Amino acid sequence: MKKSDFYYELPKELIAQTPLENRAGSRLLALDRHSGAVHHKHFTDIVDMLNPADCLVINNTKVIPARLIGRRADGDAQIEFLLLNNRGDNVWEVLTRPGKLAQIGNKAIFGDMLFGEVIDIVDGGNRLVKFTYDGIFEEILDALGEMPLPPYITEKLADAHRYQTVYAKEAGSAAAPTAGLHFTEELLDKIRAKGVAIAHVTLHVGLGTFRPVKAEIIQDHEMHSEFYVLEADQAEIINNARAKGGRIIAVGTTSVRTLESCVSDDGKLIPNSGYTGIFIYPGHVFKAVDGLITNFHLPESTLVMLVSAFSTREYILAAYEAAVKEKYRFFSFGDAMFIASLDA
Repeated sequence: MKKSDFYYELPKELIAQTPLENRAGSRLLALDRHSGAVHHKHFTDIVDMLNPADCLVINNTKVIPARLIGRRADGDAQIEFLLLNNRGDNVWEVLTRPGKLAQIGNKAIFGDMLFGEVIDIVDGGNRLVKFTYDGIFEEILDALGEMPLPPYITEKLADAHRYQTVYAKEAGSAAAPTAGLHFTEELLDKIRAKGVAIAHVTLHVGLGTFRPVKAEIIQDHEMHSEFYVLEADQAEIINNARAKGGRIIAVGTTSVRTLESCVSDDGKLIPNSGYTGIFIYPGHVFKAVDGLITNFHLPESTLVMLVSAFSTREYILAAYEAAVKEKYRFFSFGDAMFIASLDA
């Protein structure tokens, strides 16, 4: 299967640059994953499309202000660090710019509060940086860091909280699980009141989610790894819903990747944590997920390949074509899709 099989035309003006004032005010394209039928709705209609026995699975990761701009310790040259993965003991895997200023042994200063020394260069050119500071690292990041918005968003975000879900809790992501941005506390309360269980996973989203697929044959693409956690009590909530005949509805591709990394052959979720590099594309047999709430994804991306696997490539591209025709808003701050068996 070729990368070009997942290309579609998208007018630039349909790329959402700012979030809507009302989180739940977006549109919702409902796609029957088996028939390809498309229905145009509003995101608040998701309450009516869920069944009382279903389980909604959300990703409670929290985006950290991971973009740091400082200077080399031995001069005034500007250097930028983008925190990717916490390796422990104050060591982070970091994307640096410009790379020539971040060789092993080079040091950087950020606001005279945070100091970093490059201690290694890893595969792909990322750096391992050892940080020193006085105080609490998270508070220093809040003071110095910026939200690392995707490269297709060119407007400055007025309110950093709009790039967080309302249920964000576990700090560690370099990008938001954007399907969850549509939910409000009020909407979640309505979903619970209907009898739908809500469980959480944690998957810290890395910038690899925006890495373009360079291999023309998609099976040759090397998928990035991300840290995830599925706790025992949350696995029990999901398994109980399945045992009662409910559907497992994943909010976002990150929840899908976590669940499909933790499922046994008989569809039971097993508590686990670690790094997953699962690459889901057409041909994947889903064992854990029955429905998916997601945003519209970039052409030729691993994410559009994943949603194509959950339905079919033809149905997804046809739905995207319909969304373009109806002028839906695309990508992180855009509108949403609900992909499931809609008669279930």
